Amino acid sequence: MSPRPCLLLSLNKAQHIGTMSQTPDAPSSSSTLRVIAQTFRLTGWISFWIQLVLGVVSSIIVLLFAVFNQKTGSPTNNPGTGFGVFLAICGLVVLGGGIYLAYRYTRIGKLLESSNPSNRPRKSETVQVLRLGLWVNLGGTLVTLLGAQAIVGTLVARSISPQAITTQFFDPTRIISGLDMLVVQANTNTVSAHFAGLVASLWLLNRINRP
Repeated sequence: MSPRPCLLLSLNKAQHIGTMSQTPDAPSSSSTLRVIAQTFRLTGWISFWIQLVLGVVSSIIVLLFAVFNQKTGSPTNNPGTGFGVFLAICGLVVLGGGIYLAYRYTRIGKLLESSNPSNRPRKSETVQVLRLGLWVNLGGTLVTLLGAQAIVGTLVARSISPQAITTQFFDPTRIISGLDMLVVQANTNTVSAHFAGLVASLWLLNRINRP
């Protein structure tokens, strides 16, 4: 065999090896992006439904509490409870923002799967959305916890009031009803919903910043 065919064969083998060494990089990058996109969509939907269900249940309970209290006239005797319910409503309003951001996570995941690179959101924009989700859920958790403190404090004061212990007459304003406890449960549900939003935002933020 002449030296020239041997040289050409060696060059062809070298080019083939070089091509194989470069091929795995592209699929690896695209597969990583696909995994991140699927993580955004799955985590976003889970967070969305958890926050939505807990938020709807809490809203119904708080609405029933407000309606029945107006009928009985008990809010005038329990200003602390009224302030706590107001903070609980504020926590539910903030939760609405958390629900929207959870839905936005799913849209980001869908855009990341786009075949057109210009449609994909930049990393800096995605990080800003995740940080906004963290602040929204943190603020909602703080407001809801303050409301829970006000409501529970009022109920405890009513339960240990000397008049509630020593009075010989039935005073309905001194009785802790099941609806009062449902409001406490509603606040717990709202805090749990905000916690779910926090976990989702932290998980996605960690996933997108992973080297």
